[in-house]
Amino acid sequence: MQIQRLSFPNHSLTPLNYSPPRHIFPSFPPTLQSTKLVSHPNSKSGFCNLVKWVSKSPTSVMYRSGLVGVRCGEVAQDNDDGFYMRRCVELARKAIGCTSPNPMVGCVIVKDGKIVGEGFHPKAGQPHAEVFALRDAGDLAENATAYVSLEPCNHYGRTPPCTEALIKAKVKKVVIGMVDPNPIVASKGVDRLRDAGIDVTVGIEEELCKTLNEAYIHRMLTGKPFLTLRYSLSVNGNVLDQLGEGVTEPGGYYSQLLQEYDAVILSPTLFIDKFSIPTSQEPGAKQPVRIITARTPNPPIKIPGLTAEETAKVIIFTDKEMDAEHETAQQGIEMVVLDQINLKAILEYCARQGLCSVLLDLRGNSGDLKELLKEGIEQNLLQKIVMEVLPLWDGSNSENLLVAMQSLDKRLKVKNLRRRISDNNAVLEAYLYWENFMRNMLVLEMARDIEQDGKKDHK
Repeated sequence: MQIQRLSFPNHSLTPLNYSPPRHIFPSFPPTLQSTKLVSHPNSKSGFCNLVKWVSKSPTSVMYRSGLVGVRCGEVAQDNDDGFYMRRCVELARKAIGCTSPNPMVGCVIVKDGKIVGEGFHPKAGQPHAEVFALRDAGDLAENATAYVSLEPCNHYGRTPPCTEALIKAKVKKVVIGMVDPNPIVASKGVDRLRDAGIDVTVGIEEELCKTLNEAYIHRMLTGKPFLTLRYSLSVNGNVLDQLGEGVTEPGGYYSQLLQEYDAVILSPTLFIDKFSIPTSQEPGAKQPVRIITARTPNPPIKIPGLTAEETAKVIIFTDKEMDAEHETAQQGIEMVVLDQINLKAILEYCARQGLCSVLLDLRGNSGDLKELLKEGIEQNLLQKIVMEVLPLWDGSNSENLLVAMQSLDKRLKVKNLRRRISDNNAVLEAYLYWENFMRNMLVLEMARDIEQDGKKDHK
């Protein structure tokens, strides 16, 4: 392989104005007959020719392009609400990689223009953000405004309802970033707070709040994990079997990426000669599950020196049942036998395990993952792409995986492109969008609402 190293100029790139993928949205208006489309030229969501859904439903919530907004007939203005909501998101991100399958949530209590309490949800099973913020505020929470990035829950799970905690604390107003798409929550928290006489505003910094929990929202709406493709390119467009300098160190994009995802799919060739388990170097990071595909008749995978904790974080999918005496089986690593290895089966397994996000990492021999990538594109299983461009010119004649994919009869639309620099490497992130996805989701929501209305009429 002939590789020449290049250098990027010493400057930083400012991220583009960013909005999340349009397929991330909560339920549509429950009463279709009372819904109409209204042009909304002043929208700041980043999309062209947006519309807003105006509903006459009892909860009086406005919908913009399928995204929950503020109350009917009102448009959120740039004011202090946005400032405090951005602080909620900042707090929520302190628990990145630790809350799955729960969402990340932040809460701020404000009184007389001052923050008197803050909190975030640190881990699944622990108290929610509202509880920590109210504890922090103490008696000052009375007649205060509570800002929360996600609708407060109104049901008993592993923790009591946050709506009751807010009501008991006698807060005067609650400002919510977005409605929770979880069917057991969806608008019920908003309704409970309003029934208790609390003023509620919904849809402040909504796009930011949706981006925070894109994997959680996707799984709630589809039942499938959020799937992201990651690969490295040279500046002349060849796929590289390497990562850029510095990206695996603390603060590097790859180290942060591993922290954000519940699982990562890897080529078995990474482990045939030398075992190097991908690990996030972020302080206190929760490591992802490593999924390895092992098709026969490939050489057996040897993973020496695994600790008990690392063993629990490795799953091997194979298309042939391995002998019980095989070295890998003896290590106690989980083996999943499939009639045929395919991406859909892997994602279904991840969903059953409660994993919300999966990273398909094209490292090692990318040909081993070619079929999975092809399936992901053809069956619309991919939601996001992360592409790292290294400052290298690759002069080799090796097969280019991306060129091979051009034979697919599929045109992909990339939305919401972002760019940044990680060490001396350019990182591009974008979302994939299929024309029929929004339409299909709308049909599903309509059918669900009609079914629910029918049950109510039957009663």
